Amino acid sequence: MGSSLRSETLNELLYDHRSLELNKDDYDRVCQIPKRKVPDYAMTFVGGTSSKPFARLWWDETVPTVVTRAEPHNQAILHPEQDRVLTIRENARLQGFPDYYKLTGPIKERYMQVGNAVAVPVARALGYALSVAYRGALGDTPLMKLPAVFSNKLELRSSTSSEDL
Repeated sequence: MGSSLRSETLNELLYDHRSLELNKDDYDRVCQIPKRKVPDYAMTFVGGTSSKPFARLWWDETVPTVVTRAEPHNQAILHPEQDRVLTIRENARLQGFPDYYKLTGPIKERYMQVGNAVAVPVARALGYALSVAYRGALGDTPLMKLPAVFSNKLELRSSTSSEDL
């Protein structure tokens, strides 16, 4: 799409590769988290009264979730080797957003946009499945048939009045 000069320029741009600036207290704690894998490691804070960890992600493990709030005491969201939380772009990559995709708004809102998004590959798969279902609905035969047990449960629910509950 467009000239090769334009695509070369787009390949050089990387939007939102910045992380939320931590306050001094959180940054000091983050600096104490080991940069090597420590089994079952979690560092607590505020006199040890919190069960939420300051923890790093590891190169060889799956990221548990992309969060909307880039605060290190909410989830394990620290970079494996650097003393910071993942950047907006790193989170966007985890969600499958292409690097040329540009988010707008303040930094906290950008984290929220990515964290609340349906992962791009999942959205593509859902869109594809819906289009297949829609095209199947235009024909005479059903796309699929539900098991009898499933349809009986639906009939039971729809025939139950609110007085019975």
